[in-house]
Amino acid sequence: MKKKRREFQSSDLVKSFAKIYGFEDKLVAFEVKDFLQEYLNDALFQEIESVNIKNTILEIKIKSILLKNDFRLRKTFFLTKFQEKFPVAGFTDLQIL
Repeated sequence: MKKKRREFQSSDLVKSFAKIYGFEDKLVAFEVKDFLQEYLNDALFQEIESVNIKNTILEIKIKSILLKNDFRLRKTFFLTKFQEKFPVAGFTDLQIL
């Protein structure tokens, strides 16, 4: 049987809406937060307050002072990791707030 309509996966549909309505950065921010959830243990992940993108700068807001300092010390490591994992986003800098 021939397919008359292209079948979309839900992620393709969400990406299409994101592009149309201009919230692609927010979608990438959610993907970064999901990556952090996998990368960090549960206790550390609970300290991540928010992840945002502003003008190709990835902003991660962290509640814990210790975790915040750890991220700042390893800023280059994390920025490189995010650039490799999300090349389409084109992150130029990482800010830890």
